[in-house]
Amino acid sequence: MKEKNDKNMNRREFLRRLGAGTAVSAAALAGCGPDKSASSHLAQGEIPTDKMTYRTNPKTGEKVSLLGYGCMRWPTVSGGSARDGADEIDQQTVNELVDFAIAHGVNYFDTSPAYCKGRSEHATGVALSRHPRDKYFIATKLSNFAPSTWSREASIAMYRNSLRELQVDYIDYMLLHGVGMGSGMKEFEERYIDNGVLDFLLAEREAGRIRNLGFSYHGDVAVFDYLLSQHDKYRWDFVQIQLNYVDWKHAKEVNTRNTDAQYLYGELEKRSIPAVIMEPLLGGRLSNVHDHIAAKLKQRRPDASVASWAFRFAGSFPGVLSVLSGMTYMEHLQDNLRSFAPLDPLTDDDREFLEQTAQQLLRYPTIPCNDCKYCMPCPYGLDIPGILLHFNKCINEGNMPSSSQDASYRKARRAFLVGYDRSVPRLRQADHCIGCRKCVPHCPQSINIPGQMQRINDFVEDLKQGREF
Repeated sequence: MKEKNDKNMNRREFLRRLGAGTAVSAAALAGCGPDKSASSHLAQGEIPTDKMTYRTNPKTGEKVSLLGYGCMRWPTVSGGSARDGADEIDQQTVNELVDFAIAHGVNYFDTSPAYCKGRSEHATGVALSRHPRDKYFIATKLSNFAPSTWSREASIAMYRNSLRELQVDYIDYMLLHGVGMGSGMKEFEERYIDNGVLDFLLAEREAGRIRNLGFSYHGDVAVFDYLLSQHDKYRWDFVQIQLNYVDWKHAKEVNTRNTDAQYLYGELEKRSIPAVIMEPLLGGRLSNVHDHIAAKLKQRRPDASVASWAFRFAGSFPGVLSVLSGMTYMEHLQDNLRSFAPLDPLTDDDREFLEQTAQQLLRYPTIPCNDCKYCMPCPYGLDIPGILLHFNKCINEGNMPSSSQDASYRKARRAFLVGYDRSVPRLRQADHCIGCRKCVPHCPQSINIPGQMQRINDFVEDLKQGREF
C-alpha cells in the first residue's frame, strides 16, 4: 500500500485540499523564506532563575530539569545552525547559552557524536567543563549508524572518544541511538548485539562510567517492543521517544511507520521507565503552524508562545523526565524557560483543545520532515530538508494558491518562486533529483523523498511556465 505520507494524490488534488483557508496573505510578497526567530510567536516577560520544574530520577534520586537542552543546533559564527552547515561553531555564544541555561535551572544536556556534523560533543564539552561537574547531566549516544562503525572496536572507540570530547570520566545518560531505524531488528542486532557492544555498555554501567543506560527509538515498533520485553535483563534506566500533541494519537497519519506516542509512553509507564522526549515541536512544525491555528492558540493564552503549548503537552505527563529542545538562539532558550519555570500543566480542557488542533493540522498535506538531516548528504547535491521545509512553510503560512484562477495567484506565484531561490540554491533544488533512493533508508519518518521531490518539482515547473491548474 502506498505510504500515507505521500497523500496518494496528484498535484491538483493536493492543491484542492489546501482549500479556501489557505488564501494568500500580504506577507507572501516577501516570499516563503526561513524565519529563524519566529519572534511574533514568542512570549515576553521576565524569566525567573529559581522556578525550574524538576523531575526525580527514580534510580538515582537526582533532580533533572524538565527542560533539557538539545545540543544538535549550536550556533555558528555566521549566525546559522551547525546542524545546517559546516561553518565554524560560535563557541563564545555556545558558552553564553549554556551559562544562561544553567543559571536558570537547566541541568540536562543532550548531544551525540553525529550532531552538528560531528562537532557538537566538543563544543558542548568546552562549554560545560567551565562549570562544576555536579551542576549538569550529560546525555550522549552511541551513534554507530554507518556499517563501518558496527564492529566492536569501532563502536567502543566512538564511546571513548565521546568521553574525551565531553571532558568527563563518566556519562550520566548513555543511549543506543536510533534503534528501529533502517532494517529494524536486523540492524539493531548488528549494531549492538552480535558485536557484544551492548554487553560492553552494560559492563560500563556496572563500573560506574555510565550512570544511566537507555535507548532512543525511531521506526520499527517491533524493536521497541523487544527491548522492553527484555527489561528484566537489561534494566533500562530511561528511554527517549518522540512525543507531541500530533503524534500522541495520530503518528501513523503523519507516517505509516510511526507509532502513536500514546502507546510508547504507556508501555514505558507500565514498567516505570522514565521517558525523555524528543521532537516535542515535531521538527519545528508545532511552533510554525498555519496563521489561523496560531491565532487560536494565542487567543486562548495571549501571553504564551505558540511553542509553549507543545512543551506543556509533553511536560504534563508525570513519567517524563526531561523534554528536549534544540535551541540555537537566546530568544528560543528564554521562551522555553518560560514554559518550564515553572510548568503550568495542561487541564483536561487544554488536552481536548490540542487534540482538536492536531486534527486541524492534519488537514494540511505538509511533508513530515523533521529536519534531522539523516538523508544528507545527497550524492547529487540536493538540499533535501531545505526543499521540503520551504514547501511546508509556504503551506503553513497560507502562501499557496489553490488554483491558477485565484485572485492572488500572481503574488503567490512570485512569492513561492522567489522564496524557493532564496532558501535553496538552484543547483540544489528538486529538479536535480534522479530518484536514486539512497536517501530513503535513512529517513526516520520513512518519507518517499524522490516522490516528494518529483511532486514539488512538478509544482515549481507549473508556476515557472505559468500553466493553468
